[in-house]
Amino acid sequence: MQEDDDLQPRPPVVTVMGHVDHGKTRLLDTIRKSNVIAREAGGITQRIGAYQVTVNLEGKPRKITFLDTPGHEAFTAMRARGAELTDVAILVVAADDGVMPQTVEAINHAQAAHVPIVVAVNKIDVEGANPDKVRGQLTEYGLVAEDYGGDTMFVDISAKQGTNVDKLLEAVLLTADAELDPKANPNMDARGATIEARLDKGRGAVATVLVQQGTLHVGDSIVAGTSYGRVRAMLDENGNHLQDAAPSTPVQVLGLTSVPTAGDLFLVTSDDRSARQIAEKRAATERAAQLAKRRKVVSLESLKEQFAKSEVDMLNIVIKGDSSGSVEALEDSLMKIEVSEEVGIQVIHRGVGAITQNDVNLATVDKAVIIGFNVRPNRQVADLADREGVEVKYYSVIYKAIEDIEAALKGMLKPEFEEVVTSHSEIREIFRSSKFGNIAGVMVQDGEVKRGTKCRILRDGVATVNDLEISSLRRFKDDVQSVSEGYEAGINLGSFNDIELGDVIETFEMRQIDRK
Repeated sequence: MQEDDDLQPRPPVVTVMGHVDHGKTRLLDTIRKSNVIAREAGGITQRIGAYQVTVNLEGKPRKITFLDTPGHEAFTAMRARGAELTDVAILVVAADDGVMPQTVEAINHAQAAHVPIVVAVNKIDVEGANPDKVRGQLTEYGLVAEDYGGDTMFVDISAKQGTNVDKLLEAVLLTADAELDPKANPNMDARGATIEARLDKGRGAVATVLVQQGTLHVGDSIVAGTSYGRVRAMLDENGNHLQDAAPSTPVQVLGLTSVPTAGDLFLVTSDDRSARQIAEKRAATERAAQLAKRRKVVSLESLKEQFAKSEVDMLNIVIKGDSSGSVEALEDSLMKIEVSEEVGIQVIHRGVGAITQNDVNLATVDKAVIIGFNVRPNRQVADLADREGVEVKYYSVIYKAIEDIEAALKGMLKPEFEEVVTSHSEIREIFRSSKFGNIAGVMVQDGEVKRGTKCRILRDGVATVNDLEISSLRRFKDDVQSVSEGYEAGINLGSFNDIELGDVIETFEMRQIDRK
């Protein structure tokens, strides 16, 4: 057990949240004075990054660690994890736009994780900006500004012009000190969480980790999820080499044997052997869980459900991406797509790194589509996919992938038909023929009767027989293809003879309808 005396103040960890396009990336950009937007596809942040900045508060230099959680709604899964690692959340709301769906989503995540919120009312320099309206709207969600008698700090800023950004950082430190007093013991074995991980061509598995307790040193043996290794090198967000990382410090770690998953907890072990044993035990547990999930146990109760499921068409998908965060976010958002109960999505494999021959082989066997997110196959693999007829789709922005998959699912839906009534004809006379059976002499009341169409008999408004067909249609002595409203005709219903005077023959056809 650690004593209170061992605990020392640590920088607060801050997540910037809010609606897409409300200026989160611009705010972080202003804070760090380095351009992130230029590297983003379509201006949308694609993965969690972590950065540390120094602020002067009452003459003392203080550090703040920022987790940059992506802003598009597709990243709900990652954003929730960002909130769990977080001490304080900055909620960015545009003064000209007000509270939007993702603003509410961000508030819910922060409140569920019991994280205090500092509101940054951005774009106060834009025409139509109304910071008071934002304050009013947020009171509905329990965020009451101090000047309204509440305890949430609101700061009006312009991320573009840098207005009041220093005040926002001071507000973050004051909120952290007042509500949390963040402390950690730096003199123990390090533990923390993986924020992001990816496979780098030259450096192997690179994991961005946030140290939460203890101090991480170069040379430490660590295990993160099912990955393990020795810390070969540590880099800060600017690419500078570090020898050790204190609590609340985000660092890139090199030296892991495989790519951990974003959100995996890491810990330092006494030696490499222990790290490997822990990782292998975790991997075996994970494998057993996956096998159990795949094995279908059919009981009498679930037989009916199994039969129902056999009618469902599944779109199998293999996801490969440049980092575990984006793979997980993509999988999470694809699984939320709901088109119809008749079609579904199954992710049969996911992984980090280039598309390989194994991926193509798996896709061939399971008739799957491969989705490459910021990754591509080499020439041989691309040729193999071409030969095997495996479709490989490439994306750099998640919502494009979601749109395409949704369209594909709609295309898998079986066509839907609706019945359209085409005519009503009242039987006025019945002619009996030894050769043809009964022939109905009718008056066409509405629509157009066509030979060969389906029909039913209505007797006193009730359908007595449904699946009949107009086998012959005559006007006087001539065979005709169709008879229009207001004309008389002779109708023969094949071998069906149970007709009476006053019966109505209703014709109908099945037409395909467009699915919305």
